[in-house]
Amino acid sequence: MPEKTYRVIQWMTGDVGQVGIRHFADNPVFDLVGVLVHTPEKVGKDAGDIVGIAPTGVITTDDVESITALDADCVFYTPVIMDVDTVCRLLRSGKNVVTTSGFFHPSPDFAADAEKIRAACEDGGTSFHGGGIHPGYAGDILPLTLSRVMNRIDAIHVYEVVDVLKDAPIDHIDWMGFGKDKDKFLTEPTILGLGQPFFAQSMHMIADGLGVTIDEVTAAEVGVATAVADIPHDEGVIPKGTVAAQRHQWTAWVGGRPLITLHAIYVTAGPDGLEPAWDWGETRYEIVIEGDPATELTLKGVRRADGTMSHPGYDWTAMGAINAIPDVCDAPPGWLNHLDLGLIRPRGLVRR
Repeated sequence: MPEKTYRVIQWMTGDVGQVGIRHFADNPVFDLVGVLVHTPEKVGKDAGDIVGIAPTGVITTDDVESITALDADCVFYTPVIMDVDTVCRLLRSGKNVVTTSGFFHPSPDFAADAEKIRAACEDGGTSFHGGGIHPGYAGDILPLTLSRVMNRIDAIHVYEVVDVLKDAPIDHIDWMGFGKDKDKFLTEPTILGLGQPFFAQSMHMIADGLGVTIDEVTAAEVGVATAVADIPHDEGVIPKGTVAAQRHQWTAWVGGRPLITLHAIYVTAGPDGLEPAWDWGETRYEIVIEGDPATELTLKGVRRADGTMSHPGYDWTAMGAINAIPDVCDAPPGWLNHLDLGLIRPRGLVRR
């Protein structure tokens, strides 16, 4: 049995939150004491029923007041978009907050919200931390970890490659703009394009870790490949000639030269199904550091004996944050980014 346990509240039960419930129920380091849900059909159920495990004894609620009043060490906050005022209220109530909702590093884009969060931490004697997979791990922790073995760094490239039809929820088809007319797609805001401030946090974390200052972050023109023929999927089809792949690129400039470049490539077909015939391979995160010695690191799921491979994106997103909860709870109050916490010591992972 662990020497210390942490009482946790699960805030929302989407894909990431469900990973949290399953882990909290199985890991003796954690004691799940409350679950907040949003949709009416989830209210009043045992948390285990929502995620397909044995009953936990924790009944879900949509009552924010009752959840906020619970005695807990930490709230695992997993909405897609973070409500800063809600998080600050939780922090002031005496509960630490660990989140996957976009705030990972106090970069200039989040300076105003960072001050609100720091003030709430001071008032509540609590700590705040953001984690995940990207941003929050693959595009910042891994490059900095890899830099430990470098003699000189000339440039850092982080590639996120996603085969959408194989390794992403089906709703990504619509909300990412697949199936749109190419010209229309290129003249409208895109989901990934709007996410630049969040991805830029990774760049600022790398720069802070390397002891340099970013001059500016620029975005390259979005690249698009179209469908050679209709691409069927579970809820319809991506029509021939419409957007079937997209590439986004952001670069952080330091001392007048490009130092860090993030590449986001989302595809719905292989090279034979795209024009131009992009061939980006399977879903993965890939870090390439140009310098001495030139070094590369790839993170991806494990291929099974039958040759199939599933992308554990939601599990990585949840666990990248969850494993920091004990260290966050035990740390001094404040906004704790990855550099503040240092090497996380995951607890309760080795179990029967």
